[in-house]
Amino acid sequence: MKVVRTVSEADLVRLKQARHEADRRYNEALTALDAAIGALPGMPAPPVAPDETQVTPLNDLWAITRAMPAAPGGWRGRLARFVLGLVKPALEQQEAFNAALVDHVNRNVAQQRAVPAVVASIIDQARHQAEHLIHFESRLIMYLQTMTPFIDSKDYEFAALSTRITEDVAESHDRLAHTVRGLAAALSGVSDDVLKRWERYEGLRGSLASMQTAVQALRREVAAAGAGAAVAGTEVPALRTAPPSAPSGAPPSAPSWPPPGAPSWALSSSPTSSHRYVAFEDIFRGDRAAIRERQEDYARLFLRRQDVLDVGCGRGEFLQILRDRGVRARGVDLNHEMVALCTAAGLDVTESDVLSYLRGCADNALGGLLAAQVVEHLEPDYLMAFVDEAFRVLSPGSPLVLETINVASWSAFFTSYIRDLTHVRPIHPDTLRFVVEASGFLDAEIQYRAVLPDSERLAPAPATTRYADQNQPEGRGLTALADTFDRNMARLNTQLYAPLDYAVVAWKR
Repeated sequence: MKVVRTVSEADLVRLKQARHEADRRYNEALTALDAAIGALPGMPAPPVAPDETQVTPLNDLWAITRAMPAAPGGWRGRLARFVLGLVKPALEQQEAFNAALVDHVNRNVAQQRAVPAVVASIIDQARHQAEHLIHFESRLIMYLQTMTPFIDSKDYEFAALSTRITEDVAESHDRLAHTVRGLAAALSGVSDDVLKRWERYEGLRGSLASMQTAVQALRREVAAAGAGAAVAGTEVPALRTAPPSAPSGAPPSAPSWPPPGAPSWALSSSPTSSHRYVAFEDIFRGDRAAIRERQEDYARLFLRRQDVLDVGCGRGEFLQILRDRGVRARGVDLNHEMVALCTAAGLDVTESDVLSYLRGCADNALGGLLAAQVVEHLEPDYLMAFVDEAFRVLSPGSPLVLETINVASWSAFFTSYIRDLTHVRPIHPDTLRFVVEASGFLDAEIQYRAVLPDSERLAPAPATTRYADQNQPEGRGLTALADTFDRNMARLNTQLYAPLDYAVVAWKR
């Protein structure tokens, strides 16, 4: 197969040029940042302390009138007092001015003394911040200078790891191929024998399960027969393993089982062999826990109803689900052993065919009806009569649920459907919905169930086919081939691996 290259030589050249251009711009930016780192600016000197030389003399000399000497006696005194009287107003005015000036000087002395200390603190803080900024810028340059080798070392490590992983995968592939070849050679002579032994084991396991169920059924029959004999005071009669023979001289008659009018869908419905179908369901349909899990979704449709009927109730899984939720329900089944299992579990179950049972019910007597994996056992006329009777006996607002095998899925048809000998006729989803609607039910809906996981379906084309170069003819051709392959796989999955079961859910309005 030709390898599709997703990266061309031109792409490598373009990426290399882009890398070189990015390196150039990175180096230029780093150089410009380095050049932008500033130096510590010159800081001014703190101011000198204020001159307080004249503060004390001003406080001593401001009072002029109080400093004047007393007037002498005689004519000199009188002359002095006369002159003082003339100049005293002017002196008092000067003294008031001196007092105001001295008070102003005294009030500002403390503030003037604090100014040099404040200015010195501001200058010191500015110097510290400038030094811190210069240190940060230097550290930033050192960090950016380490980025390139850091990134390059990662690239080198990833390249080495990628190469090592590729080599390890190739080595593991070689070892695995060698191991497979050895196993194929070793098992070539015994593989057929191993398969035969496994098939034989599976057969023995199925036979053992059937035998265990038969023993349980026989024990119940013997116990019931013994109880009846004790009451009548007679011996226990022998079990009848075959239909009663016709009277002598009379023409041969058909076996008395199943009852007249019942559908012919027993693997066997005979009381002495009905255990076989119980074992069959245990092996191929699933155990009780699995069936209960599948039917949990149906319970929500019946939560507000009462007197629900489970047709073909089997081992009673759905009846137990409704009982746990407080919904009154009963079942009907034609298989003797199934009825015995339900009765032993305390469930209300009647041994009868469904049509006979429904014809014995009054109009609007039931609050809901479920028939899981039943309709595929019925002949067409019997099926339509059953649905008609279901419509009659259900009260308004009641749900009808009919679950069966989705024969539109080849996987379901060629496994589940044809494996069961009691199946009479496959029923397509559209057909069953038509039968339900023709009987008067409304809002009939097909709900598909038991969806297969992707691991059991056909896989689409590998995702790697989508990475082809669409500019090349080979790439476009590979993508178109993958698209066609995916469409074909989707169509095959729709036919081969559709959901295994479906249910028609409808309502009587």
